Amino acid sequence: MKAVAFRGFGGPEVLEVMEVPVPGVGAGEVRVRVKAAGAQPTDCAVRRGWSPPGFTVTFPHITGGDFAGVVDAVGDGVTAFSAGDEVLGYRTQLTYAEYVVAPAEQLVAKPAALSWAVAGGLSASGQTAHTAIEVLGVAEGETVLVNGAAGGVGTIAVQLAVLRGAKVIATAREENHAYLRELGAVPVTYGAGLADRVRAAAPEGVDVALDTASADGLRVAAELVGDRDRVGTIFAHDVHEELGVRWIRSRRSAARLAELASLVADGRLEVHVRRTLPLARASEAHRELETGHGRGKIVLLVD
Repeated sequence: MKAVAFRGFGGPEVLEVMEVPVPGVGAGEVRVRVKAAGAQPTDCAVRRGWSPPGFTVTFPHITGGDFAGVVDAVGDGVTAFSAGDEVLGYRTQLTYAEYVVAPAEQLVAKPAALSWAVAGGLSASGQTAHTAIEVLGVAEGETVLVNGAAGGVGTIAVQLAVLRGAKVIATAREENHAYLRELGAVPVTYGAGLADRVRAAAPEGVDVALDTASADGLRVAAELVGDRDRVGTIFAHDVHEELGVRWIRSRRSAARLAELASLVADGRLEVHVRRTLPLARASEAHRELETGHGRGKIVLLVD
């Protein structure tokens, strides 16, 4: 099969299309013919040399963590899926490929209303955002600050907080403000003076904050929220201990993913796919991701 992999750590240029063996299917596993795979900052971090907890990178390495496609084969003991089923799912790495194998409990049925691009780009950002809103205890009537609100995690976190009845203050570049208003948020611009702009937008104060983008934004969040246990980051791992705030890791599960897929299918949650690229152009996706700008998701499509 074709896959995008790298033979050594480095920049986006190390990604290349390779011919590799189709993975076998073990007991309790499902093999999926991939139609779409989300591209995220975590994939870039792995390419640069970071290893996910409990996973050892060996070369050549196929990156990627979420996918959608059609079931190709099932292993012994799998009864929930059969060949031809349309699914979406997640695993630790190996999804930038024509075929991927994952435990059956990490797959859910793809609702017909979801396009392949949306289904392939939902799991990583969606589950991270859902986990954060849950862990931080966002409740009706509260004011939530989302830093980096226009990105893949941020756009979903904004919507989930709004669905819980919260007021959302969303930091982003000005070109994304109109979009964030459509999602129900009050946008404010990044940069110097951010704390004052947030105070003006939320004179009642800020109860909860989620940072997805910058140490500077996290410092502002910690300044504005009285309870540091209700401030979380998925980005600024180097300063969260200094500030005494939460480092949030996604708590992935099929149940969480199924809930998100249902919200999208029902029209209550939008996954904004700003760009799709063929698998062979994964390096281009990584270059764009590493600019730190752009709205929503980039998804790789597999022929």
